[in-house]
Amino acid sequence: MPISIIEFETIDSTNTYGLKHFDELEDKTVITALEQTKGRGRFDRVWVSGRFENIYMSFILKPSKLTRIANLTQYLCAAAAKVIETYGVSTQIKYPNDVLVDGKKICGILCESKLKTNAIQGVVLGIGVNLNTPQEVIDSIDRPATSLNLATGKHIDRYLFLNKLVEEFFSNYEKAIHEGFSAFEEDYLKRTEFLGKKIFIQQRDNSQKDECTALRLDKNGNLIVKTLSGKEKTILSGDLIL
Repeated sequence: MPISIIEFETIDSTNTYGLKHFDELEDKTVITALEQTKGRGRFDRVWVSGRFENIYMSFILKPSKLTRIANLTQYLCAAAAKVIETYGVSTQIKYPNDVLVDGKKICGILCESKLKTNAIQGVVLGIGVNLNTPQEVIDSIDRPATSLNLATGKHIDRYLFLNKLVEEFFSNYEKAIHEGFSAFEEDYLKRTEFLGKKIFIQQRDNSQKDECTALRLDKNGNLIVKTLSGKEKTILSGDLIL
């Protein structure tokens, strides 16, 4: 379990705070907030972070073995999906780090490495989960989104969900650090619905959208696709669009 959970009323971003104070924070510290003023996701996208009793949280992780930290995004994704499913809804995972309910995004994850003299010291692993976002706010988001209260028809206890998620994450964290993707491969793969389907890979600068077929995930959790020319390619960056 974490050494401590630090909660803020309002903060710019739990990930930003974690990176700024990384050296002084203990390993496995959890930073959480009721509201973020500058919440962000991958590719610097805005994450709507109002005071809706949602999850805005970051794990400060300083493992002695750093070779598997690239898989922590997928590990947290699978852990979050399992917790969401305890509320009676089905989830899908969109590679590499989004959890969907009914094809709409309910959870996103952002992993940022802490560097010192070009060496990785650890990571700040952030997660946002829509628990009680109002419908009118969901409607204002520029991509298909949902919230757990909308999916269940019930108000979600934020603190109960937070504690479930922290417990689930740390229950197999050490195994994930030592074994990588294989430690949670089954949990991840059984929630993926994009394999075998036509997808598009959108580059970060939106300059290119490549059509391909999702084939499989390799032993390291990387997505292997078949391009229109018939060649297999490993996807190391970009955003998957179904």
